[in-house]
Amino acid sequence: MSSPLKDWIELDGALLRLRLARPKANIVDAAMIAALDGALLAHRANGALRGVLLDAEGPNFSFGASVEEHLPAQCAQMLASLHALVVNMVEFPAPILVAVRGQCLGGGLEVALAGGPIFAAPDAQFGQPEMKLGVFAPAASVLLPYRVNQPFAEDLLFSGRSIGADEARTAGLVHTVFDDPETAALAYFSQHLAGKSAAALACALAAARGAMQRDVRQRLAEVERLYLDRLMATRDANEGLTAFLAKRKPQWEHR
Repeated sequence: MSSPLKDWIELDGALLRLRLARPKANIVDAAMIAALDGALLAHRANGALRGVLLDAEGPNFSFGASVEEHLPAQCAQMLASLHALVVNMVEFPAPILVAVRGQCLGGGLEVALAGGPIFAAPDAQFGQPEMKLGVFAPAASVLLPYRVNQPFAEDLLFSGRSIGADEARTAGLVHTVFDDPETAALAYFSQHLAGKSAAALACALAAARGAMQRDVRQRLAEVERLYLDRLMATRDANEGLTAFLAKRKPQWEHR
């Protein structure tokens, strides 16, 4: 099976490119998480990097995480690996730019949130639909309030609704809406990051994100325990996941 991720260095070693490469869904499953985490770890010590650009092949950034891997037998490992990736991204010593087309949902949005500015195509859609399956989005619960205000974060997390690029831009979730988000991200990198000192950027990230990094580590551990120990012990969480896989409407019993 081919790798779910393409990665390469360009612009004389200044920019790391990461591209989700399983269109059209680009599911954030165990293989994708491992590939992203491995690529970031492999380049973490590259002192010349001034940035990372994460984008995706196909019409959609990502439909989200693997629902099968959310089932009780696999969800502990899935959450642990996804949250390790989130921490790696939040603590990465170079800015991570994210270019989004089409759907950016669930675990896909959580990955995008762990990066830096998001550059979106006009057709981009952002959402955390986990609540529709009787579960919640652990990483997004921690990361969204850092990108938008708390009431708007709660709206997305509780409703499970998706929002378009313009609404996401107004809320502060998206930095720029542009027909070609990769081009917009590359232009931002060339104008604002390429000419900077990589050492200074790394220090600036540590300074700006210090409190966030500590909070994300602590809160991810807390919500992971809540998800595994409390949520997955409910009847409705298991019903919602099973119903989704069976392509039927869930029957809630509120317990």
